[in-house]
Amino acid sequence: MLSVVLELGKAARLPVCKLAASNEASRVSNIKYKHELNGEKMTTTTAEQEKATKPEAPKLRRQFVSFACFQIDPAWRKLPEAEKAKGKNEFETVVNRYNNEKICQILSYTTMGMKADVDLMLWIISYELEPIQQLATDLAKTGLGAYLTRPHSFLAMTKRSMYLDRIDPEHQEDRMHILPGKHKYFFVYPFVKKREWYLLSQPERQAMMDEHIKTGNRYPSVKLNTTYSFGLDDQEFVVAFETDSASDFLDLVQELRESKASMYTLRDTPILTCLFKSIKEALDSLG
Repeated sequence: MLSVVLELGKAARLPVCKLAASNEASRVSNIKYKHELNGEKMTTTTAEQEKATKPEAPKLRRQFVSFACFQIDPAWRKLPEAEKAKGKNEFETVVNRYNNEKICQILSYTTMGMKADVDLMLWIISYELEPIQQLATDLAKTGLGAYLTRPHSFLAMTKRSMYLDRIDPEHQEDRMHILPGKHKYFFVYPFVKKREWYLLSQPERQAMMDEHIKTGNRYPSVKLNTTYSFGLDDQEFVVAFETDSASDFLDLVQELRESKASMYTLRDTPILTCLFKSIKEALDSLG
């Protein structure tokens, strides 16, 4: 008898449950209809609600990067020592002001004795292009600037690589910001690929870059900084290597020449071999 009562109770409650479910479905439908009438999109799941309320991660700002090469007029070395000292002090003051006021970041290098047409190189990093232009103007106004020419000047920007570093996937984020290590040696050159490279499929290029990256990782003492110049300057990339071992860099470049990707290199000169110096030391090396 008890089992019959229980079954009757379940049967009695069943229509109520169905009715409640029907009412809830109707309520949701009405709410959705009202939202749609108002041109609003109703969030239907908790995951969607969380996604809608979660703030977006801030986009990483890209940087402009300039490699400014200077050559001194031999006539400058014939000036009185006091006049030369005054001109160097003016030049140094400008560089220090831009660094100290964080207008942009400037690292200085001497190329005296290592490149016939370049005596001084400035690695300039800025979030805007205007400070790089203004810096060039301010340096030209100094006593030393009047005797300097610029045989080379490479302009580029940072960006994420389209190729995956399978050994260190987070390396892509590093490409957005230049973090100079102030190593002893600095090697810089512009880089242009053959047009045939861009006609290859993405998997074909990635396979060749895998070999390239694998070779680079065998030389941990050499840090690569790749920047991009498409539409900004004559080259497509500027590659800059920081290291404390010149021999490691030489061996790395020689080994990379044997990679399949090197077949698609159109131009990678002029190559600049630079020594890191304070701005005062770099200017004193001019003579």
